[in-house]
Parts: sequence; C-alpha cells; structure tokens
Amino acid sequence: MEQLATPRTRTTADGDQMAVASFLLALPGLLLFNLVLGPVAIVLGTLALVRGTGRRGRALLGIALGVADLAVLTVATLAGHGTVWQLGA
Repeated sequence: MEQLATPRTRTTADGDQMAVASFLLALPGLLLFNLVLGPVAIVLGTLALVRGTGRRGRALLGIALGVADLAVLTVATLAGHGTVWQLGA
C-alpha cells in the first residue's frame, strides 16, 4: 500500500529544497545578476527557515550570501560612481 506524505512532511521537504535553491542561487549572484539573485536567495532562505527545513545551515548561508550579493553590488556601484558596466571607451 502506498504511503501518503503528510502536510508537515511535505512542508519540510519544500523547505529543504528552498534552502538548497537559496544557496545555489546566491553563489553565482556574487558575480552575476546581483540585483536579482541576491533578493531571491534571501527570500528563499527565509521561507525555508519558516517552513522548518532540516538544512538550516544551508538556508542561513543562502541568506548571508544573498546579503553579500547586495553588498557587492553596492560597492561596485559606488566605486564606479553609479556606473557598473561601461560599454566602449
């Protein structure tokens, strides 16, 4: 007989997936698409913690890297006087 997942088990499994996604999206966010990937990583990490993930460390690391993504974007913007990318000479 097939065993059905309880709502609590399903919520925890969703939280685990969100924790991993938060971490995996925050890593490339340090170099590319900081403005998009940073906040997404922060939101996914927070939702994972709210849902009671078993991967708490990975969710916290995703949040920390998401904040670092935004910090890198801020520093790059301030160092370039508001211009992050410059095309041409």
